[in-house]
Amino acid sequence: MKKTFPVILALALSACACVPLAPSSGSAGIDLVPPVLLRASAEGPNRIVLEFDEPPVPGDGPVEIEPDLAIAGREARDKTILVFTESAQKIGAEYTLRLTVSDACGNSAWLAVRFYGYNPSPPRLLINEFITRGSSTHPDLVEIKVLEGGNMGGVAFYCGTPARWDKRFVFPPFTVCRGDFVLLHCKPQGLPEEIDETASPDASGGMDACPTAYDFWLPEGTGLSGNNGALSLCDRPEGKYLDAVLYSTRTSDADADYRGFGSYDVMEQADELAAAGAWMAAGEKIAPEDAVNPDASTTTRSLCRSSASADTDGKADFHIVPTRKSSFGRDNCDEIYTQ
Repeated sequence: MKKTFPVILALALSACACVPLAPSSGSAGIDLVPPVLLRASAEGPNRIVLEFDEPPVPGDGPVEIEPDLAIAGREARDKTILVFTESAQKIGAEYTLRLTVSDACGNSAWLAVRFYGYNPSPPRLLINEFITRGSSTHPDLVEIKVLEGGNMGGVAFYCGTPARWDKRFVFPPFTVCRGDFVLLHCKPQGLPEEIDETASPDASGGMDACPTAYDFWLPEGTGLSGNNGALSLCDRPEGKYLDAVLYSTRTSDADADYRGFGSYDVMEQADELAAAGAWMAAGEKIAPEDAVNPDASTTTRSLCRSSASADTDGKADFHIVPTRKSSFGRDNCDEIYTQ
């Protein structure tokens, strides 16, 4: 299970004694810790914001961005450093920013920070249908529905949550319109015809490719957890939630250590979704009973969002359709599977 952070590398360069801060800052109450980066993101086509845990002082060394973006300037404000570029970033492109930073005590660090090119118009999206119990002929699959059009560049899908995930897919830039469908195939077969579609929805010919949806293939994807997990969509990596789903076949009394979720990772994912308001809990703490239950689902009985769903961010939004009623790439079936 991966945890992600915006800093690729932070190397302390020097430290000196200073006015005592928190006892944890260093031995004998002396500050020996350089500023800690909390967040890095593009907040405009020519502006990157770096947020720290204390007021930073920009270092004397060069500021560099790869792929190459010429630096127009930098500025420290409160607990942030703003970096300005001469040319606009490419929407959704991955960049690495390198710079040095210190604090008022002279504690310095060299940082290599990852960020993604600013997207001025991300679409509004919903996780609309998914299969977690795929077969060799119909592997695990997630359908995303476009509610409001925009550019998909930099939109991030997580098998998990932004802070704790198994696989992540960052979409390339392409325009989608209201009513479009995007399919993410979570267990590709490595076939040459598995083509990510950014222009025409009928270009891909991989297994379960759909001519009425934009098909994408999760690199090295091995499928979704069949019984217990989370799916998340964000406007950019480590960004704002667009939608999420928690699913589980378990109950609160299934184990004593992880509130019934079966593992620390899934419990943490559930807590993260609840804290962000991305999935609702009936009680004080989110529980497996709050999740969509995939127990009766199969490779042809998908979990579908109801057409009448008000997107309550809860299990009532989803149902399991009857056998062979999966509807990837088209409007969902509202029929409900009954045993």
